[in-house]
Amino acid sequence: MNEVLVTGGAGYIGSHVVQQLVARGERVVVIDNLSTGFREAVRGAELVVGNVGDGGLVARVLAERRIGAVLHFAAHTVVPESVSDPLKYYGNNTCNTENLLVCCSAAGVGHFIFSSTAAVYGAAAGGVADEDTPTRPANPYGASKLMSETMLRDVCAAGAMRHVILRYFNVAGCDPQGRIGHSTPHATLLIKVACEHAVGKRASLSIYGTDYDTPDGTGIRDYIHVEDLASAHLQALDHLRGGGESLTLNCGYGHGYSVRQVVDAVERVSGRPLTVVELPRRAGDTPMLIARSERLQQRLGWQPRYDNLDFIVRTALLWELQLARQAAPLTSVA
Repeated sequence: MNEVLVTGGAGYIGSHVVQQLVARGERVVVIDNLSTGFREAVRGAELVVGNVGDGGLVARVLAERRIGAVLHFAAHTVVPESVSDPLKYYGNNTCNTENLLVCCSAAGVGHFIFSSTAAVYGAAAGGVADEDTPTRPANPYGASKLMSETMLRDVCAAGAMRHVILRYFNVAGCDPQGRIGHSTPHATLLIKVACEHAVGKRASLSIYGTDYDTPDGTGIRDYIHVEDLASAHLQALDHLRGGGESLTLNCGYGHGYSVRQVVDAVERVSGRPLTVVELPRRAGDTPMLIARSERLQQRLGWQPRYDNLDFIVRTALLWELQLARQAAPLTSVA
């Protein structure tokens, strides 16, 4: 069996994909520089600590293994940071992807699955995007990913490699069995931040923008459980191995929740009131973004298992409680 290379496989989404790959018997090697990932999150796979921008390292891993497919997650993903430090995002997300593609092309890698984002759409008309919606990124994060998509398509058009580009909407939740989760420090994803507040890690929860043209004035997003997203990657890999053509697919549930609805869900699941601080809108945010994901279901046969906001919150909250217990200081017993 050809091995699978997962870049960024020690991070939040990548580690959940690695866990599913290993569970079905795949041989997996991970490259991760551990800047935001965690060694202990790589379960059942070999970890090579390094950067995908290191051409020598990537070429050596590809040469020493029978790598038939690459799943590329390694990236910076914080929208506000991308606005304040755009070159960090173009350097890591775009330039490093170019290096990875150079190495994959030289090594004859046949299949490439790219972790992209709904941020490539920007403010989609009506707040709903399908794969043919015009791409107009509203921030450097989305632009850096769109540039990578373009490079990948062009490389595949010029050679034998085929690809699947998966455009994620808002990823949330954690492994329902509590084996791995979202541990990134200083996270900005709403459900994680709200759960951190619920367990006492943060003093309050900030809402950025309460004057959007939405029913309650707060932004609306399509939240997809990380385990459902991970399964889409495995089905994309199966599609390519079966001779399927290159595809670009949205990953979401096709409906959204407002920030206030998420706050309500965290309060409901945790049984605790949240202290909410209302602040102005952030640069780069859009009022509403919901996926049309029929193509994902039709082309890959993907079906969601965890399309339930309370379940998503519950798995995220259980992980935060676990992290809080691990961080609690030991007390002596007299």
